[in-house]
Amino acid sequence: MGMRFTLAKAAGAVSTWGLRHVAHRPAANLPGKIALKVDPALLDELRGKCAEGSVITVGTNGKTSTNNLLADAFEAAGRTIICNRTGANLAAGIASALLQQPAAQWGVFECDELWLAHVLPHLRSRYVLLLNLFRDQLDRCGEIDRIQTSIAGALAASPDTVLLYNADDPLCARIADTVVNRSIPFGLDEDLKLAQNTVADAQMCQKCDGMVRYRYRQYGQLGDYFCDQCDFARPALVYAGRDIAIGAAGVTMEVCGPDGCERVHPPPPTPYAAYNLVAAYALCRETGIPTADFQRAVDAFNPRNGRLQRYRLGGRDVLLNLAKNPTGFNQNLKIVEADGGPKMVAFFINDQVADGRDISWIWDIDFEELAGAPDTVVFAGGSRAHDLAVRLKYAGIEAAVIESIDDAFARLGALTAAGHMPADAAVYAIANYTALPPVHDALDAREVAEARGAAPAAPASEGPSVAAVFGGEGGEAESRQGEGPCPAEVEAQDASRAAEPAPTSPETPAAAEPPVVIAHLLPDLLNLYGDGGNVRILEQRLRWRGLPVEVRRVEHGGTVDLDDVDLVFLGGGPDREQKLASEQLGAMRDDLAAYVEADGPLLAICGGYQILGRQWLWGDELVPGLGILDMETRRPGTSADRLIDNMVLESPLATHPVVGYENHAGRTYLGPVVEGFGRVTSPCGHGNNDDDRVEGARYRNVVGTYSHGPALSKNPEVADWLLARALERRAARTGVAAPALVPLDDTTELAANAIMVRRLTK
Repeated sequence: MGMRFTLAKAAGAVSTWGLRHVAHRPAANLPGKIALKVDPALLDELRGKCAEGSVITVGTNGKTSTNNLLADAFEAAGRTIICNRTGANLAAGIASALLQQPAAQWGVFECDELWLAHVLPHLRSRYVLLLNLFRDQLDRCGEIDRIQTSIAGALAASPDTVLLYNADDPLCARIADTVVNRSIPFGLDEDLKLAQNTVADAQMCQKCDGMVRYRYRQYGQLGDYFCDQCDFARPALVYAGRDIAIGAAGVTMEVCGPDGCERVHPPPPTPYAAYNLVAAYALCRETGIPTADFQRAVDAFNPRNGRLQRYRLGGRDVLLNLAKNPTGFNQNLKIVEADGGPKMVAFFINDQVADGRDISWIWDIDFEELAGAPDTVVFAGGSRAHDLAVRLKYAGIEAAVIESIDDAFARLGALTAAGHMPADAAVYAIANYTALPPVHDALDAREVAEARGAAPAAPASEGPSVAAVFGGEGGEAESRQGEGPCPAEVEAQDASRAAEPAPTSPETPAAAEPPVVIAHLLPDLLNLYGDGGNVRILEQRLRWRGLPVEVRRVEHGGTVDLDDVDLVFLGGGPDREQKLASEQLGAMRDDLAAYVEADGPLLAICGGYQILGRQWLWGDELVPGLGILDMETRRPGTSADRLIDNMVLESPLATHPVVGYENHAGRTYLGPVVEGFGRVTSPCGHGNNDDDRVEGARYRNVVGTYSHGPALSKNPEVADWLLARALERRAARTGVAAPALVPLDDTTELAANAIMVRRLTK
């Protein structure tokens, strides 16, 4: 033990004491961070505190719950452990746990996917448990292949580590294919016959340019997959869940392994609980923990950390859970949907660094599943509550913006007092990473107050009016996440309220008109950043006006006759998928060029935007584009950094500022016949490149942009500009006169726009 190690331990001890006893704050990360600064080899020195070795749980969803269940199982079997139970899963959090806890037989740690490469080579853990990989925090983590490469590199640096992996996930299976470590696959060996969501994260084969097929799919990309062009397929399972029943009381299942089959039952009634159970069971069996001890830990499992945590408050059943990406949210919606009774659902979305500044992923959540649910009231909270309210609006859900979970309870109380909701309506609170702790703390405080017989923090009799609850007069405008309405917001709301949509004329029913045809090109390949939400927005804005619309999803291998199309949408995708898409678009090049030259409207985002130029950036390689737009995308000059940030634009297509989010590596430069979509006016954001503050491109009726969000979600004027052009094309194509677009109530969209403009330009 050297001097640096001694100093690092001392620094960790002093900072732990100060945080706990002076600052009265958790000491989960900072002591380890300080100690690692003093001694970068600290984890190598500390791994000896785990006499029999360590296990690391890694994956996008379910790390904390699975790791804590493992910790309980180890302890139930009489094993002593060191564990980062709070979820502090970077190297600093693991170092803090090792510094602060006494020596033990086992280390049981969860680790962030990208930080495994900084932890595993030092701890040389006996096992890594890989749960799943889903698209998450693209601004921080990047595309999933980057995470796969990082995890594979971590395992290569610790070749004696055994990998237990979810073989139902093709992304995890590909990692197992590429490493020399002993690998043990687990999964679910029967079809749960679940309804599928819109977006999945692995449509393309992991070994070739084919597309993944499924004998059955569970959710996301998980299932029994195969490629019909190569030998890539789900491997035979060593540990398999079978005879699975998911009911209100939980999951029951049989888990089969090398030593036979045993019945186990976790309480959470969710498919991902079944996966987590098989994963934890497999690791326990590999480490010699008896099934009886494992089941005892499962029966007693009560994490109290906001993950599937249940309360009984004011006569209501309350469920709190974390969801931080589309897959997690969609599985939470399945829980809510299974409850057919009256209920309140409160969603909370923050955009702090730990969450990811980019929240475009909320458009990949299938909130439509809640639309029309009887006796259901929905609220939107968190720092990006207004963006969430826009997303819910386009899902057909009216959601008032709330300040907090206490605000939601007060509003629910007002509804109950008015006779609109029963007193025992269930409550569901679903929050992303940094939004979860304040909701968790508030619910814990309510539980303590009720146990003491204290009055609730916000009695129903003192809650808001029913009109405010439903977002009517005095509702949404009074709730601004503590920011207060700004003049631009009020002006936008007043203008929108004065422009109510006109009813469809009974003399010319909308059904008699030919539909406006929107072609969504290659949505199975080009589906990053929730950009498909742009199509949803365009479709809804036509329907709200009583105008017929038909969306044609042209998937890989499909065809479309652009002569019969009035508007084309083209998104961006991961590198491999984008390259495959570019080949199909290349075959369509002449038809697309003719469509554009005939003034056909086209919206292209990010990678789809780049492909329209003379050349574009595929990974680090410059490749030929379609040459439809006079522009080219180049490699970064002296910097390899991606341009990632919120941005505000001034655009000739809108009177309001245009708000979006950029995330791109290529630098795009426009030729003389192409104009910019807009100019970046905010201190943050770059636009096409590092030089000229121009963002996107306009040529005829083409709009290309790097703006995610989706691009149209807070910019309804741009959406209507495209729709007006689509109606003109339909008129030329069918002879039906192009109607004027009647104004819509864009209060929700413009409130979200105004708040972001103020945040980004102050």
